Formats: sequence, structure tokens, C-alpha cells
Amino acid sequence: MSVEYKDYYQILGVDRNASQEEISKAFKKLARKYHPDLNTDNPEAEKKFKEINEAYAALKDPEKRKQYDQFGADFEHGQDFDPRNFQNMHFNFGGAGAGGGAESFGGSGYSDFFDLLFGNLFGQGGGQGGRRRTYSTTFGSDPFGGGFGADMGTQSGFSGKGEDSEASLELTLEEAARGGKKSIALQEHGPRGGVQSKNLEVNIPAGVTEGSKIRLSGQGNPGRGGQRGDLYLRVKLKPHHLFRVENKNIVLDLPLTPWEAALGTSVRVPTLEGSVDMKIPPGTSSGKKLRLKGKGLGRGKNKGDQLVRAMIKTPQKPSDKEKELWEQLAQESDFRPRNF
Repeated sequence: MSVEYKDYYQILGVDRNASQEEISKAFKKLARKYHPDLNTDNPEAEKKFKEINEAYAALKDPEKRKQYDQFGADFEHGQDFDPRNFQNMHFNFGGAGAGGGAESFGGSGYSDFFDLLFGNLFGQGGGQGGRRRTYSTTFGSDPFGGGFGADMGTQSGFSGKGEDSEASLELTLEEAARGGKKSIALQEHGPRGGVQSKNLEVNIPAGVTEGSKIRLSGQGNPGRGGQRGDLYLRVKLKPHHLFRVENKNIVLDLPLTPWEAALGTSVRVPTLEGSVDMKIPPGTSSGKKLRLKGKGLGRGKNKGDQLVRAMIKTPQKPSDKEKELWEQLAQESDFRPRNF
């Protein structure tokens, strides 16, 4: 197995001699910038967010930082590094300990480099989910030579954060557009295999779109002696009787009479924020889309629009008078819609 070296100082954008206060400031600035809840349409942001949390988890604690500075250099061979070269090294997991992820911003997974450097590869250390990995056949019964024994993950007293979990959250278009608090009920497996209900109050950001994730810190699976993982609610939009969704835009089919489309008119049009008056320009053809700026989903500058599609309707059972007028129009008009 090969493990790639990660420069945690470079990930946080700080000098190797940076103070703990400088490291903390750099982390908070980057965490705000790349937080998944603020970058719902950027999958790379979540990956960057995990790297930032991992780097901060290693550097925020003086003991861990000291271990990283001491042993991290041995990883600089990148993909050529072989973890078996660590079998004669002795790690000190006292003091602040190797477990635990980032602070209130919450981590959601650690790399093999982090796991190996801080002990998770040999037990149940600081990685996500309280994962226990045993490599006794590769490293022997005492891989560190420090007297931990073969079952280090059980005997050392390490605690691990629980695994993250995911659930579906169904919202109406109105709920997604306006955001706000919503109470939900979830079923989760208890510690002895039973199923128990859990009621949560979720703060939904205004303008969430299909597939967006809402993170609930500490509401995921329980850890083994450590804190719970996080719960991610994936947004699923319910079908709407008027609108359909196209990414951040919403589309409304607007029925028009032939004379409204030909002469132009003003029509009262429903939106997710209430009805508005909309001008239909003369000569509007069926299928033409008119735009109501900023009436879709999303937030701020990235908010989508409402597209109003003109759909010209004709009377199915015209009266004799209407037929007479249509025939008169057909005789008088020189309009020819077909050019083939």
C-alpha cells in the first residue's frame, strides 16, 4: 500500500512556523469559504472542506502538530512511501490524544495519510466513523514495538467519531424557496438493534435545490466511545401542480387566447412568492418563454428565474358567431405561418 504525503501547512495557507492563533484564523476563513452548506452546487468545495478540516485537526493540537512535524517528513516520497517503514517508530498518543476531528465545523472523513500518521491504521483513532482496521499480518503482533499488543484498537482506549449518515428530505417548492424551520421524524437503529424514532428541527436555507445537502452536526451514527457523526439530508423536491423545475429555474405554462397572444395583454401570473402582473408582448407565439428575473430557486446572485411559457389555446366548441369571425379573419389576413 502507498500513501501520499499531504502538506497540511500548504492546505491551510500558513507558514510552517505559524502560531496556533494564525492557524486557527486561517482555518476559520477557509471553512467559511468552502462550507458545503454555502456551496451546494460545487462538489469540489466539499472535498476542499474535508482537506481543511483534516489539516486543522492535525495542526490545532500542539502534540499532534509535533508528531506531524517529526514524522510527516518521512511521507514526502509521496506515492513511493511504504507504511511498513514505520514499524520501528514509537508514537506517543498521550496528552490530547489522537482521536477527534475538526471543531464545530465538523469533519467528514480523513485520508489514509492522516489515519496512518495518527494511528487509525492500527486501531480506532482519529478518522471518520470510528473505523477499526487491523493489519497484524503485515506489521506483526506489536507494530510499534511499544508494548501496545496486537489488539491495540481495543486496549488503547481510543475513541472514534461515528460514521456520517444520509437521509432524504422531501420539500414542496414553496418550502425550498422560502426556507425556514421544519420538524422531521427519523427512524434510527438503537444500540441493541431496535428501531427508535427521533424528532429533529431542521433549519432549511432559503432557495435549496434538488440534490442539495443540509448538514446536521452530531446527528449521525454514534461513535465508539466518541461523538456522533453528522447527518446529511439530501433535498428531494415534490412535484408541483403548476411549476416544473429546470436546475434553479422554474417553468410555468401560461394558457393564452389567440387574440391575447396576437394583440398583447397583461396577465396575472402566479410565482412562488405570490402573484405578479406580467405583460405579454403583441405577436407572442405558442412556446415562447418570457422571463421573470429572480423568481426561481437559489440565493443572492445565483438565484434562478421563473420562465413563463406561452401556450396558445383555441376554443374546442366555438359558437356560430365565433366561427363566422374566424372565417372572416382567415379571409382578411395574409399571415402565412408555414414556409415549406
